[in-house]
Amino acid sequence: MNVRRSGIVLCAALSAAVLWVAGPGASLAGAATGGGECQLQGVANISPPLTSSSGSFAYNFTGNLSSCQSNVAGAPASGSVSAGIQLPETVTLTCTRPGTCTSGFCDDRTTACTSSSQCPPVAFTTTGTVLYQEPIPQGSGSCGSSTTAGESLVTWGDGKHTVIDYNTTGALAAVHLQGTVAASMTLTLVASSVPASCSAPASFTISSDEPTFAAGQGALALLTFSPTTQDQNCVTMGVSSANISGTVGIGSTQ
Repeated sequence: MNVRRSGIVLCAALSAAVLWVAGPGASLAGAATGGGECQLQGVANISPPLTSSSGSFAYNFTGNLSSCQSNVAGAPASGSVSAGIQLPETVTLTCTRPGTCTSGFCDDRTTACTSSSQCPPVAFTTTGTVLYQEPIPQGSGSCGSSTTAGESLVTWGDGKHTVIDYNTTGALAAVHLQGTVAASMTLTLVASSVPASCSAPASFTISSDEPTFAAGQGALALLTFSPTTQDQNCVTMGVSSANISGTVGIGSTQ
């Protein structure tokens, strides 16, 4: 696929789960040229840990994008990226509280009462911060080769967002990521984060609103990884977490 980068980018979290196969020599060389790039530093968490035996796994990823350079005026210069994590969002909560009896009447001022136990609950709305779960990326493979698929969310320094749908393939020292800018990401409510006697919207949608990266543009990346501890060697101990670094890019497909 030929890619013309119309700006800098980000599909960063994209290959988190298979980064363990990327060696120190991996780069974007051969993936695409021109346009702009961002430097990525982050950490992937993999469950169950990757070993020498093939199997299914899930993962999450968080990282920072820096030193972004672009040929598009006004393009963001830095941001953060995530996949598969829980995010705090402020939403409207619908809550109830016990009714109260005051001067012989309940809160509605029409129901007569002698004690608060005779009063119906009172419904009200308020704003509150609860957690929403990003889609959790899934993969299959081992420390020798793997494939993954998922969605990642970039939050730029100006607060705008870019969502990437992606697939990765990894073998030996290289992980190839190919993705597309999506219109939005839908997160699901973490019920345990909602205050007692309240309810919150079942989902929360984050739109790709960074104008530099329009929906439908392509993304490519090769990243490197190193286990966060030296004892994660895929044989006596599986890889459950890895430091991620590399260069990522996004742009218009031709």
